[in-house]
Amino acid sequence: MNAREQLSLVLDSPLIGKVKNNRTVMFWSFFSLSKELVTELPVYDDGRVRIEVTGTKHGVANIYDKDVLIYLVSLIQDKINRNEAVDRRLTFTINDFCRVVGRVPGGSAYARIESALLRLKGTMIYTNIETGGEGEDSAFSWIGDFKINYRRGKDGEKVMRSVTVELCEWLYRAVLRDGNMLTHPVSYFKLAPLERRLYEIARSGPQGGFRMNLEKLRVKVGSSGDLKEFKRRILALTKLRNPIPEYGIGLIDPRAQRTLEIKAPPPRGRTPLMAYQVYFFRTDRLANMKPSMHAPIVGDFPEDEGP
Repeated sequence: MNAREQLSLVLDSPLIGKVKNNRTVMFWSFFSLSKELVTELPVYDDGRVRIEVTGTKHGVANIYDKDVLIYLVSLIQDKINRNEAVDRRLTFTINDFCRVVGRVPGGSAYARIESALLRLKGTMIYTNIETGGEGEDSAFSWIGDFKINYRRGKDGEKVMRSVTVELCEWLYRAVLRDGNMLTHPVSYFKLAPLERRLYEIARSGPQGGFRMNLEKLRVKVGSSGDLKEFKRRILALTKLRNPIPEYGIGLIDPRAQRTLEIKAPPPRGRTPLMAYQVYFFRTDRLANMKPSMHAPIVGDFPEDEGP
Protein backbone atom coordinates (compact mmCIF):
# COMPACT_ATOMS: atom_id res chain seq x y z
CA MET A 1 0.00 0.00 0.00
CA ASN A 2 1.48 3.34 -1.02
CA ALA A 3 1.30 6.59 0.94
CA ARG A 4 -1.66 7.93 -1.03
CA GLU A 5 -3.67 4.79 -0.38
CA GLN A 6 -2.84 4.87 3.31
CA LEU A 7 -4.17 8.42 3.61
CA SER A 8 -7.50 7.35 2.12
CA LEU A 9 -8.09 4.83 4.92
CA VAL A 10 -8.41 5.37 8.65
CA LEU A 11 -6.75 2.30 10.09
CA ASP A 12 -7.17 0.86 13.56
CA SER A 13 -4.12 -1.34 13.04
CA PRO A 14 -1.32 -2.01 13.76
CA LEU A 15 -1.87 -3.63 17.13
CA ILE A 16 0.63 -2.02 19.50
CA GLY A 17 -0.32 -3.62 22.80
CA LYS A 18 -0.61 -7.25 23.85
CA VAL A 19 -3.01 -9.83 22.48
CA LYS A 20 -6.14 -9.96 24.65
CA ASN A 21 -9.33 -11.97 24.80
CA ASN A 22 -12.54 -11.78 26.78
CA ARG A 23 -12.82 -14.20 29.68
CA THR A 24 -16.42 -15.21 28.93
CA VAL A 25 -15.63 -16.10 25.32
CA MET A 26 -12.61 -18.08 26.52
CA PHE A 27 -14.39 -20.16 29.15
CA TRP A 28 -17.45 -21.24 27.17
CA SER A 29 -17.53 -23.19 23.92
CA PHE A 30 -18.91 -21.17 20.99
CA PHE A 31 -16.74 -22.48 18.12
CA SER A 32 -16.28 -25.68 16.16
CA LEU A 33 -12.98 -27.47 16.76
CA SER A 34 -12.97 -28.79 13.19
CA LYS A 35 -12.14 -27.11 9.89
CA GLU A 36 -14.68 -29.43 8.28
CA LEU A 37 -18.10 -28.01 7.40
CA VAL A 38 -20.30 -28.04 10.51
CA THR A 39 -23.66 -26.27 10.34
CA GLU A 40 -24.56 -26.46 14.04
CA LEU A 41 -23.01 -27.33 17.39
CA PRO A 42 -24.59 -29.46 20.11
CA VAL A 43 -26.78 -27.32 22.37
CA TYR A 44 -25.15 -26.61 25.73
CA ASP A 45 -27.57 -26.40 28.64
CA ASP A 46 -26.52 -27.08 32.23
CA GLY A 47 -29.68 -25.60 33.74
CA ARG A 48 -27.98 -22.28 34.28
CA VAL A 49 -26.28 -21.42 31.00
CA ARG A 50 -27.66 -22.19 27.56
CA ILE A 51 -25.73 -21.79 24.31
CA GLU A 52 -27.10 -22.58 20.84
CA VAL A 53 -24.86 -22.13 17.80
CA THR A 54 -26.07 -22.56 14.22
CA GLY A 55 -24.56 -21.63 10.87
CA THR A 56 -25.35 -21.19 7.19
CA LYS A 57 -24.13 -23.14 4.18
CA HIS A 58 -20.66 -21.77 4.99
CA GLY A 59 -20.75 -23.55 8.37
CA VAL A 60 -20.37 -22.27 11.92
CA ALA A 61 -17.26 -20.31 12.87
CA ASN A 62 -14.38 -22.54 13.93
CA ILE A 63 -11.60 -22.12 16.47
CA TYR A 64 -9.26 -20.64 13.83
CA ASP A 65 -11.88 -18.07 12.77
CA LYS A 66 -11.85 -16.98 16.39
CA ASP A 67 -8.40 -15.47 15.73
CA VAL A 68 -10.16 -12.61 13.94
CA LEU A 69 -12.27 -11.83 17.01
CA ILE A 70 -9.24 -12.04 19.29
CA TYR A 71 -7.44 -9.56 17.03
CA LEU A 72 -10.44 -7.20 16.95
CA VAL A 73 -10.97 -7.11 20.72
CA SER A 74 -7.22 -6.66 21.16
CA LEU A 75 -7.36 -3.56 18.95
CA ILE A 76 -10.26 -2.19 20.99
CA GLN A 77 -8.58 -2.89 24.33
CA ASP A 78 -5.35 -1.35 23.05
CA LYS A 79 -7.21 1.86 22.21
CA ILE A 80 -8.91 1.87 25.61
CA ASN A 81 -5.54 1.51 27.33
CA ARG A 82 -4.25 4.53 25.36
CA ASN A 83 -7.40 6.58 26.12
CA GLU A 84 -8.39 6.71 22.46
CA ALA A 85 -11.93 6.68 21.07
CA VAL A 86 -13.27 3.22 20.28
CA ASP A 87 -15.99 1.97 17.98
CA ARG A 88 -17.54 -1.35 16.98
CA ARG A 89 -16.42 -0.78 13.39
CA LEU A 90 -12.73 -1.40 12.83
CA THR A 91 -10.46 -1.29 9.79
CA PHE A 92 -7.22 -3.25 9.75
CA THR A 93 -4.62 -4.53 7.33
CA ILE A 94 -4.24 -8.23 6.60
CA ASN A 95 -0.48 -7.92 7.02
CA ASP A 96 -0.86 -6.78 10.62
CA PHE A 97 -3.44 -9.47 11.38
CA CYS A 98 -1.09 -12.11 9.97
CA ARG A 99 1.82 -10.67 11.95
CA VAL A 100 -0.09 -10.93 15.22
CA VAL A 101 -1.53 -14.43 14.75
CA GLY A 102 1.55 -15.88 13.09
CA ARG A 103 0.23 -16.48 9.58
CA VAL A 104 2.02 -15.90 6.31
CA PRO A 105 0.38 -13.07 4.33
CA GLY A 106 -0.43 -13.77 0.73
CA GLY A 107 -3.13 -15.08 -1.58
CA SER A 108 -4.12 -18.07 0.54
CA ALA A 109 -4.26 -15.93 3.71
CA TYR A 110 -6.58 -13.48 1.97
CA ALA A 111 -8.89 -16.30 0.86
CA ARG A 112 -8.90 -17.82 4.35
CA ILE A 113 -9.84 -14.58 6.06
CA GLU A 114 -12.67 -14.01 3.59
CA SER A 115 -14.02 -17.48 4.43
CA ALA A 116 -13.59 -16.76 8.14
CA LEU A 117 -15.55 -13.51 7.84
CA LEU A 118 -18.39 -15.30 6.05
CA ARG A 119 -18.61 -17.89 8.83
CA LEU A 120 -18.37 -15.28 11.60
CA LYS A 121 -21.16 -13.27 10.02
CA GLY A 122 -23.31 -16.32 9.27
CA THR A 123 -22.95 -17.97 12.68
CA MET A 124 -25.94 -17.29 14.93
CA ILE A 125 -25.54 -17.54 18.70
CA TYR A 126 -28.46 -17.70 21.08
CA THR A 127 -27.42 -17.59 24.73
CA ASN A 128 -28.58 -16.30 28.09
CA ILE A 129 -25.03 -15.25 29.02
CA GLU A 130 -25.06 -11.52 29.72
CA THR A 131 -22.28 -9.05 28.99
CA GLY A 132 -21.90 -5.54 30.35
CA GLY A 133 -24.91 -6.11 32.62
CA GLU A 134 -27.18 -6.67 29.61
CA GLY A 135 -28.54 -9.69 27.78
CA GLU A 136 -30.32 -10.32 24.52
CA ASP A 137 -33.39 -12.46 23.85
CA SER A 138 -32.45 -12.78 20.22
CA ALA A 139 -29.75 -14.48 18.20
CA PHE A 140 -26.69 -12.49 17.18
CA SER A 141 -23.76 -13.02 14.84
CA TRP A 142 -20.13 -12.44 15.82
CA ILE A 143 -19.79 -9.68 13.24
CA GLY A 144 -22.20 -7.53 11.30
CA ASP A 145 -21.34 -6.02 7.96
CA PHE A 146 -17.83 -6.46 6.64
CA LYS A 147 -16.05 -5.35 3.53
CA ILE A 148 -12.72 -6.17 1.99
CA ASN A 149 -11.11 -3.07 0.55
CA TYR A 150 -8.94 -3.78 -2.49
CA ARG A 151 -7.27 -2.23 -5.48
CA ARG A 152 -6.42 -3.65 -8.87
CA GLY A 153 -2.82 -4.67 -9.47
CA LYS A 154 -0.94 -4.26 -12.74
CA ASP A 155 -2.12 -7.67 -13.85
CA GLY A 156 -5.74 -6.85 -13.02
CA GLU A 157 -5.77 -9.06 -9.93
CA LYS A 158 -7.42 -7.84 -6.73
CA VAL A 159 -4.90 -6.71 -4.12
CA MET A 160 -6.39 -6.54 -0.62
CA ARG A 161 -5.73 -3.22 1.07
CA SER A 162 -7.65 -3.63 4.31
CA VAL A 163 -10.69 -5.16 5.96
CA THR A 164 -13.51 -3.28 7.67
CA VAL A 165 -15.56 -5.24 10.21
CA GLU A 166 -18.38 -4.37 12.59
CA LEU A 167 -18.10 -6.31 15.85
CA CYS A 168 -21.32 -7.55 17.46
CA GLU A 169 -22.79 -5.52 20.30
CA TRP A 170 -22.70 -8.50 22.71
CA LEU A 171 -18.91 -8.88 22.50
CA TYR A 172 -18.30 -5.13 22.25
CA ARG A 173 -20.13 -4.64 25.58
CA ALA A 174 -18.02 -7.37 27.15
CA VAL A 175 -14.81 -5.55 26.21
CA LEU A 176 -16.02 -2.09 27.26
CA ARG A 177 -17.91 -2.85 30.47
CA ASP A 178 -16.99 -6.23 31.94
CA GLY A 179 -13.26 -5.62 32.32
CA ASN A 180 -12.55 -9.35 32.02
CA MET A 181 -9.84 -9.08 29.38
CA LEU A 182 -7.00 -11.59 29.69
CA THR A 183 -3.61 -11.58 27.98
CA HIS A 184 -2.82 -14.27 25.41
CA PRO A 185 0.72 -15.49 24.71
CA VAL A 186 1.47 -15.39 20.99
CA SER A 187 2.26 -19.11 21.18
CA TYR A 188 -1.49 -19.68 21.57
CA PHE A 189 -1.92 -19.28 17.83
CA LYS A 190 0.41 -22.22 17.17
CA LEU A 191 -1.68 -24.63 19.21
CA ALA A 192 -3.96 -27.36 17.85
CA PRO A 193 -7.73 -26.96 18.51
CA LEU A 194 -7.88 -29.10 21.68
CA GLU A 195 -4.85 -27.42 23.20
CA ARG A 196 -6.31 -24.00 22.38
CA ARG A 197 -9.48 -24.78 24.29
CA LEU A 198 -7.59 -26.25 27.24
CA TYR A 199 -5.46 -23.12 27.43
CA GLU A 200 -8.53 -20.86 27.33
CA ILE A 201 -10.23 -22.80 30.12
CA ALA A 202 -7.05 -22.84 32.22
CA ARG A 203 -6.47 -19.11 31.69
CA SER A 204 -10.06 -18.13 32.48
CA GLY A 205 -10.35 -20.33 35.58
CA PRO A 206 -9.07 -19.72 39.13
CA GLN A 207 -5.35 -19.06 38.92
CA GLY A 208 -4.65 -20.81 42.21
CA GLY A 209 -5.32 -24.11 40.46
CA PHE A 210 -8.61 -25.90 39.93
CA ARG A 211 -10.03 -29.24 38.88
CA MET A 212 -12.92 -30.11 36.62
CA ASN A 213 -14.81 -33.32 36.03
CA LEU A 214 -13.55 -35.04 32.86
CA GLU A 215 -16.98 -35.16 31.22
CA LYS A 216 -17.74 -31.53 32.08
CA LEU A 217 -14.40 -30.57 30.60
CA ARG A 218 -15.12 -32.53 27.41
CA VAL A 219 -18.39 -30.63 26.97
CA LYS A 220 -16.80 -27.23 27.72
CA VAL A 221 -13.98 -27.94 25.30
CA GLY A 222 -16.56 -28.66 22.63
CA SER A 223 -15.25 -32.13 21.82
CA SER A 224 -17.60 -34.37 19.85
CA GLY A 225 -15.60 -37.54 20.57
CA ASP A 226 -16.51 -40.11 23.19
CA LEU A 227 -15.25 -39.81 26.75
CA LYS A 228 -12.79 -42.70 26.48
CA GLU A 229 -11.01 -41.08 23.54
CA PHE A 230 -11.05 -37.70 25.27
CA LYS A 231 -9.44 -39.24 28.37
CA ARG A 232 -6.75 -40.79 26.20
CA ARG A 233 -5.92 -37.42 24.64
CA ILE A 234 -5.85 -35.66 28.02
CA LEU A 235 -3.63 -38.38 29.48
CA ALA A 236 -1.18 -37.97 26.60
CA LEU A 237 -0.98 -34.22 27.30
CA THR A 238 -0.31 -34.78 31.01
CA LYS A 239 2.89 -36.59 30.06
CA LEU A 240 4.27 -33.54 28.23
CA ARG A 241 6.41 -31.01 30.04
CA ASN A 242 4.64 -28.01 28.50
CA PRO A 243 1.29 -29.22 27.13
CA ILE A 244 -0.11 -25.67 26.89
CA PRO A 245 1.52 -22.27 27.48
CA GLU A 246 1.95 -21.31 31.14
CA TYR A 247 -0.05 -24.24 32.54
CA GLY A 248 0.30 -27.86 33.47
CA ILE A 249 -2.41 -30.52 33.35
CA GLY A 250 -2.96 -33.48 35.66
CA LEU A 251 -5.45 -36.33 35.37
CA ILE A 252 -6.78 -37.37 38.77
CA ASP A 253 -8.18 -40.78 39.63
CA PRO A 254 -10.17 -39.82 42.78
CA ARG A 255 -10.14 -43.36 44.17
CA ALA A 256 -6.36 -43.65 43.83
CA GLN A 257 -5.91 -40.16 45.26
CA ARG A 258 -8.03 -41.03 48.28
CA THR A 259 -6.03 -44.24 48.74
CA LEU A 260 -2.78 -42.25 48.93
CA GLU A 261 -4.22 -39.81 51.44
CA ILE A 262 -5.41 -42.41 53.91
CA LYS A 263 -2.62 -44.89 53.07
CA ALA A 264 -5.08 -47.65 52.30
CA PRO A 265 -4.67 -50.64 49.96
CA PRO A 266 -5.29 -49.90 46.26
CA PRO A 267 -8.99 -50.05 45.31
CA ARG A 268 -10.21 -53.02 43.32
CA GLY A 269 -11.62 -52.70 39.82
CA ARG A 270 -11.53 -49.81 37.38
CA THR A 271 -12.43 -46.24 38.15
CA PRO A 272 -15.48 -45.14 36.08
CA LEU A 273 -14.59 -42.67 33.35
CA MET A 274 -17.15 -40.20 34.68
CA ALA A 275 -15.28 -40.06 38.00
CA TYR A 276 -11.96 -38.78 36.62
CA GLN A 277 -11.01 -35.16 37.14
CA VAL A 278 -8.59 -32.89 35.29
CA TYR A 279 -6.39 -30.53 37.29
CA PHE A 280 -5.02 -27.25 35.90
CA PHE A 281 -2.13 -25.42 37.52
CA ARG A 282 0.25 -22.65 36.58
CA THR A 283 3.70 -23.96 35.77
CA ASP A 284 5.39 -20.96 37.36
CA ARG A 285 3.94 -22.13 40.68
CA LEU A 286 4.59 -25.81 40.09
CA ALA A 287 6.64 -26.29 43.26
CA ASN A 288 3.67 -25.36 45.43
CA MET A 289 0.91 -26.79 43.29
CA LYS A 290 0.62 -30.52 42.83
CA PRO A 291 -2.62 -32.24 41.76
CA SER A 292 -4.78 -32.28 44.87
CA MET A 293 -8.23 -33.46 45.78
CA HIS A 294 -8.56 -30.23 47.76
CA ALA A 295 -8.33 -27.93 44.73
CA PRO A 296 -11.65 -26.20 44.01
CA ILE A 297 -14.02 -27.92 41.60
CA VAL A 298 -15.09 -25.67 38.74
CA GLY A 299 -18.16 -26.59 36.77
CA ASP A 300 -19.85 -23.29 36.03
CA PHE A 301 -18.20 -20.01 35.18
CA PRO A 302 -15.87 -19.14 38.11
CA GLU A 303 -17.22 -15.62 38.65
CA ASP A 304 -15.77 -15.28 42.13
CA GLU A 305 -12.30 -16.51 41.19
CA GLY A 306 -10.74 -13.73 39.17
CA PRO A 307 -7.50 -14.64 37.35
